[in-house]
Amino acid sequence: MKKKIGVLQFPGSNCDQDVFKAVRAYQAEFLVSFESIEIQNYKAFIIPGGFSYGDYLRAGALASFSLAMKDIIKAGKKGWPLLGICNGFQILCESGLLEGALLPNQQDQFVDEWSNLKVENESSFWKTKKDISLPIAHGGGCYYAGKDLLKKLQDKRQIWMSYKNNPNGSVENIAGLLNQKGNIAGLMPHPERAVADWMGGTDGLSFFENLG
Repeated sequence: MKKKIGVLQFPGSNCDQDVFKAVRAYQAEFLVSFESIEIQNYKAFIIPGGFSYGDYLRAGALASFSLAMKDIIKAGKKGWPLLGICNGFQILCESGLLEGALLPNQQDQFVDEWSNLKVENESSFWKTKKDISLPIAHGGGCYYAGKDLLKKLQDKRQIWMSYKNNPNGSVENIAGLLNQKGNIAGLMPHPERAVADWMGGTDGLSFFENLG
């Protein structure tokens, strides 16, 4: 049996269909948050953007305790490729799979625009070009890490990508992070919204090319 790409769905997810369409050629399958996951049936997992559980408490906080995330955490720690996009990035941080926190945007406003990015370090799985442009759409994308954690992330080459023009006040312009193995990756921009010319660009395609 060919293994599939698991796309998680939470109450409040609103980018799950976009992600599914971006990776459906690689046999994508929706996974709901309130059910356990047989992780051995999948070759990678993607946590899409949205407002999981209405962003109550904190963005991504309630989703991090879901039944499905218990299995996703195990999969990530065992080396499965795992990508968290926007709210998915927030969920990865709340779950402890990535370090630091996503806070409300410094200007206290929702930002919805295209952003130019520089890829600082490569993921072992989620590959992309060095300089890319992707859309962003978030109200809580200001990445924060204290001085000691920031130094560790820099030393361990865990800063995945940075904004060329910081839209939200993230420390060191951080737009995406990796775990130390490079299999777990989180970013605020939306690669699934940049996979066709009619969308405004195709820089998001490369994120999914290793899924085949």
